Amino acid sequence: MASNSTANLEDVPSVDLMTELLRRMKCSSKPDKRLILIGPPGSGKGTQSPIIKDEYCLCHLATGDMLRAAVAAKTPLGIKAKEAMDQGQLVSDDLVVGIMDEAIKKPSCQKGFILDGFPRTVAQAQKLDEMLEKQGVKVDKVLNFAIDDAILEERITGRWIHPSSGRSYHTKYAPPKVPGIDDVTGEPLIQRKDDTAAVLKSRLEAFHKQTEPVIDYYSKKGIVANLHAEKPPKDVTAEVQKALS
Repeated sequence: MASNSTANLEDVPSVDLMTELLRRMKCSSKPDKRLILIGPPGSGKGTQSPIIKDEYCLCHLATGDMLRAAVAAKTPLGIKAKEAMDQGQLVSDDLVVGIMDEAIKKPSCQKGFILDGFPRTVAQAQKLDEMLEKQGVKVDKVLNFAIDDAILEERITGRWIHPSSGRSYHTKYAPPKVPGIDDVTGEPLIQRKDDTAAVLKSRLEAFHKQTEPVIDYYSKKGIVANLHAEKPPKDVTAEVQKALS
């Protein structure tokens, strides 16, 4: 394996190698951070995550991507996960935490990680804590992207799309000149199925039911930072930096 990766490095342009080395040197002085992001769809996690990742030199771990990578790499745990998926079963918490355990040992996760979409239950949170404890580390902060359902509903259900061009509008923030009509072609706008009030309502209900106990679990440890996720992205970024400093 080592010889293979060395050979690949020979083909990497010097400027890229230097950039990566400089990045690692700059990162070496950053404090370690192990973060969990929790927030409903549309709360802005996706906007903040790359900013936090770059600022603190963390790796971003999304459970779906990790599972796919482990399955593709045919690791022992990946093979087990594939068996479960092929049988249409859910991958067990132990397997997911095991795959995570492997993932956070990568060099890119040396300064810590951002976990997104996990843990979803208190049982998963406890397993994650046990696994991290064995490595002598712990979750440092849980960033809770708190936002009123009504605001989310307005953000999401106001979205309308012009299918053939991909142009998007928002009834409140970026309305078309004529309601329901594309400015350029005059063709009708549509709403994505996921963006309708009914779908959103059920997604939010499921989200709250699932994550509230997790937030309580971490609140008792005193590591939850509640962000005002309804604010503009720049303000949320400032809140994140304050929570992490």
